[in-house]
This record gives sequence, structure tokens and C-alpha cells, in this order.
Amino acid sequence: MTTATLPDTEIRTANHATAPAKAPRWTIKAIEALFELPFNDLMFRAQEVHRQHHKANAVQLSTLLSIKTGGCSEDCGYCSQSARHGEVEREDLLPIADVIAAAKAAKDKGASRFCMGAAWRGPKEKDLQQVTDMVAAVKALGLETCATLGMLKEGQAEQLKNAGLDYYNHNLDTSPEFYGQVITTHTQADRFDTLAQVRGAGIKVCCGGIVGMGETRGARAGLLAELANMPTPPESVPINQLVPMPGTPMGHVAPLDPFEFVRTIAVARILMPTSMVRLSAGREEMSDEMQALCFLAGANSIFYGDKLLTAGNPQADRDETLFNRLGLISV
Repeated sequence: MTTATLPDTEIRTANHATAPAKAPRWTIKAIEALFELPFNDLMFRAQEVHRQHHKANAVQLSTLLSIKTGGCSEDCGYCSQSARHGEVEREDLLPIADVIAAAKAAKDKGASRFCMGAAWRGPKEKDLQQVTDMVAAVKALGLETCATLGMLKEGQAEQLKNAGLDYYNHNLDTSPEFYGQVITTHTQADRFDTLAQVRGAGIKVCCGGIVGMGETRGARAGLLAELANMPTPPESVPINQLVPMPGTPMGHVAPLDPFEFVRTIAVARILMPTSMVRLSAGREEMSDEMQALCFLAGANSIFYGDKLLTAGNPQADRDETLFNRLGLISV
């Protein structure tokens, strides 16, 4: 199946600056058809696409540091940092010296990108100045810089760009139809507005979502459709597996079938051939065999380190051992 012969099915996607202005590259029906392929056929197709656009056995390493933890005003149902769930104690912004030390340690362990995350609805100007200082300091170490700070106000993306920010992470989380069951304090349209500001400032986009929140396969297809049909698909696409956090509304959601998660990675690779598809949250719960299948399906980036914001992450030694067993190289 090629995009030139896809059924002319109208796609369900948000009408925003980062959404398609013309006919979509991929329809929901065509994406669902990919999900329904026999597993081996889907993996073969994803690996073919992957090898056309990326080094076959190279995986990019990123490290994520929480520079401001807890106390977020939003009600994201998966997040323990929401003040509404009260599971994570509010902390102030980290001192810049701590951020620099963490970035140096990440670089020494092989990371090429350093991402800084803050639990906010969006940064206030007094906080943004401190963050831009952090970005500039990390950039000076020779690392790619990434930040995830929530929703941006006018002019803030330009300030981050001037400080040396390479990537801005702002996930869509899920499909438009399922979004209201996950978050009610802001809309997906708000997220698109921030993404448009990021693009407008010349910053690369890191944007993906979370699967395993109780959504249907159709909702997973809808999320991938929104990402793939942006005028310029995200340069980085993190695919997160829900880590049920105690005290959150999604703390008791049943785990997603591992093969369905791998299928999601494979479909993302086919839909967004040139993007880095990042295996993100949930890796601590994945077996080595499941991660190997994700790499075979086209994942070529991981978060590397002991912690992702408030969720655990595989120990660096485990990742190094797995890479050696699989013959993967870090970049």
C-alpha cells in the first residue's frame, strides 16, 4: 500500500497552524490498515523504511532532567506531578550548577542530547530567564539542547531559540477524540498553538504521545495521523508507554499488549520515515526482548539514564549491555 493509492477517507485532525492545510498524507483508514497487517509483514515494512532513511543499527541517546518538579496546575490524568493528584512534592527550579553537573555527567555517559523538563502549565518570564541561562550553559558543553516547559506565550519561543535551544518537546498525548478523557484543564488546540510558535521561532519539534491509557487502536491511529500529517512532521517522535503512577486517575489502567506497543512504533516509523522515533517512558517495565523488537520496528532514539522526570528508567549499565547484545551503536 502506498500513499498514492490510499482511500479518500477524511482524516480527523485538529485545524491548527501545524495541522495539514491540504489533503492528508495518511488517512485514518490507511493507518488502521497498517496496524492490521500480520506482525511480521509490518515489521518487515517498517525495517525497510528505516534502512532507507537511517543507519540500521544506530540509536541516539538523550538524557532527561527534571529541572522543576511537582506542583503543576494541570490535571493530566497520567501525571503524578499534577498538584491535583498530590503525589509529588513541589520543588523549586534547580540551581544552574546542578543542571550543568547533570549535563556533563550525561555527556560523559554518551548522551548527545540533554532535555530539561519543568512541571508548569507554562513558564513565567522570571522563570524563563533562568531556563534560558540553563539552555545556554548546556549548549556550551557541546550537547544538543531540548526543553519541555508546557505551553508557551508569545515571544517565549524566540527567547529559547536565542539561548541556543535546538528542540522543544510538547506532546499531543493522544487523539482528539480521547483527549478530553485524559486532560480537561487545556485543549489539544492549546498544544498546537505552542507547536506553531516553536516552528515559527525556528526550533525543531519533539512531539509524540502516550499509549496504553485505555484508548482504542483507532485512537492510536488518530494520534499518529495528527503527527504524520503536520506540514513538517516532528523531527523527534517520542512514543511513551503509560507508567501507571499511584494516586493518578490512570494509576490502575491495565497494561497494553506488548505487541500492540511494538506495532505502534512500526507504524510511526512508516508514517514518519525521516523522524527520530524515540522509545521513551515505560522502558523500565519492558523486557530486553520487547525493546529489541522496538528497535527492529524502527525506534532509533532512547532516553538514557536512571529517571524520566518522576518515572524510573533502565539503569545505564543495562542499556549498555543490551546494546552490546544487539550490536547497536550509540550516537
